[in-house]
Amino acid sequence: MISVNEATSLILSAQLRLKKEHVNLQEASGRVLAMEVFADRNFPPFDRVTMDGIAFSYKAYENGRRTFPLEGTQLAGEEAKNLQNPDAALEVMTGAVLPGSCDTVVPYEEIEIANGEATLSGKQVKEGQNVHKEGRDQKKGTKLLDVGTLIRASEIAVLATVGAAVPRVFCLPKVAVIATGDELVAVDDHPEPYQIRSSNSQALAAALQSWGVEPEIFHIKDDKESLQEQLGNILKQNDVLLLSGGVSKGKADYLPEVLESLQVQKIFHRVAQKPGKPFWFGRVEEKKFVFAFPGNPISTFMCFHRYFLPWLKACLGIAPTEQHAKLSEDFDFEPPLTYFLQVRTHLDTEGVLWAQPRSGGGSGDLANLLYANAFLELPPNRQNFKRGESLPLITYNPL
Repeated sequence: MISVNEATSLILSAQLRLKKEHVNLQEASGRVLAMEVFADRNFPPFDRVTMDGIAFSYKAYENGRRTFPLEGTQLAGEEAKNLQNPDAALEVMTGAVLPGSCDTVVPYEEIEIANGEATLSGKQVKEGQNVHKEGRDQKKGTKLLDVGTLIRASEIAVLATVGAAVPRVFCLPKVAVIATGDELVAVDDHPEPYQIRSSNSQALAAALQSWGVEPEIFHIKDDKESLQEQLGNILKQNDVLLLSGGVSKGKADYLPEVLESLQVQKIFHRVAQKPGKPFWFGRVEEKKFVFAFPGNPISTFMCFHRYFLPWLKACLGIAPTEQHAKLSEDFDFEPPLTYFLQVRTHLDTEGVLWAQPRSGGGSGDLANLLYANAFLELPPNRQNFKRGESLPLITYNPL
């Protein structure tokens, strides 16, 4: 049995080399950039008007002018016009380029227009006001996005602005989700009193879909020959296998033996943690990887979020992050294991993140996932944890 830190190190050091592809910008949300993105011109690319109103030279205002003859209108999307009279003004619209010879904009709310002239209301005017200067935000050639950036709405906006209509992204791995066990039946089946519906595979599939991965779902009975045949075929067709069940010490837990017979190299089996102690991890060279989680739902759920998701992010080049929360009450845990305590997080009025224990009925208490939204990682070889102690947090339903 190895420690949580050892298991983490072994998993993260065995990464899948993902290919890269180009996708249309409209299909890029949720994908991960495999390219650097630079500003192709200044942001903004011209002196931009930020208020509907009039534009004029501040020098004319400084010289005492408060009424300006209007020479026309500068609309957004038009080439810049120029003042013919340095003491005149142009009406300007938000988003328009600032007209030539102008450097200041006063909004309509602070002027009166009559007989082709605009008169200021008397409010103090500052030179350059309501003008978004060219290059103020970013300069041409500045790196805006790096390899490993998760593409969300904000990144889509930047990609569109620089003309990246077909960005290069990392390909997603082909993943199979496999539940094992004779006690499982399909979601739409009516279970016998001694059976349960297969929920782990559905939960894993949903979690994968949130990362753009569309897995195939399988169910294999606890039969050595069936496992051998079906897993062999599934392994050929997929990059990653996520298994739930069949890795403990039960008489029908054939999975470790079958995987090794299929030439899957065991990296480790059993981690000093609760829940999820029987966790099994292996690979076929650097091409295929197998995460075999214990079958209890909390064990599967925790192992997926604590081990698989960081591994997937590392394969995609996403920089690791770590979140902490403060324990909201004293908590005791005796065994010399890392304990992943189910918690419900909340922010107090000062912005401090607190974690309220929601232990539930153990690793088989699936419904308790509704009352918690994260796991707090309690280090091994300690029994007492005090209120206010800051500990690593693994969130599955963010606030």
